[in-house]
Amino acid sequence: MTVAASRSVLIIEGHPDAGARHFCHALADAYEAGALQAGHSVTRIDAARLDFPMLRSQHEWEHGDTPPALLPVQQAIAGATHLVLFFPLWLGDMPALLKALLEQVARPGFAFRAEGGNPFAHKALAGRSARVVVTMGMPATVYRWYFQAHAVRSLERNILGFVGIAPVRRTLIGMMGKLDERRAQRWLGRMHALGAAAK
Repeated sequence: MTVAASRSVLIIEGHPDAGARHFCHALADAYEAGALQAGHSVTRIDAARLDFPMLRSQHEWEHGDTPPALLPVQQAIAGATHLVLFFPLWLGDMPALLKALLEQVARPGFAFRAEGGNPFAHKALAGRSARVVVTMGMPATVYRWYFQAHAVRSLERNILGFVGIAPVRRTLIGMMGKLDERRAQRWLGRMHALGAAAK
């Protein structure tokens, strides 16, 4: 049996509630445990425990400084070969806190490098892969086929893909309001296996 090469994994926990445990946290725990048991290195970022402002202008994004609380996030992304984002679907999209974090860290000079008059000529985060794990109240098949997984596709294409991260795989977990212990354990087992494979 071929053993997968060790990878540097960054887990970004995007649930904005720092005051309670949610299934997103349990999924991230399972992924992390699988990755560590398989010999991968793991860094974990909890967005809800970071204090940073929202971006409010294009000028600030292009010319402002990255907030100090997010410099370790940029360092962790730079050092990772695989990123895993966990978040619940809120109003059809990722929570605003996670979007604000991604906007702040994906700045020119870090996520892109200029050439000539084109500030986005080089995708500076190429060479990394990612997985997006999303929980939701509706059935995952409805989100995938009726809503075309629009917010996840936007994240994959307009954020992760735009800075060079590929391939991006997804795991959609629906019907959270009716999640029983059997289904929960099955999903946790899948996350553990994906963590072991670092994919």
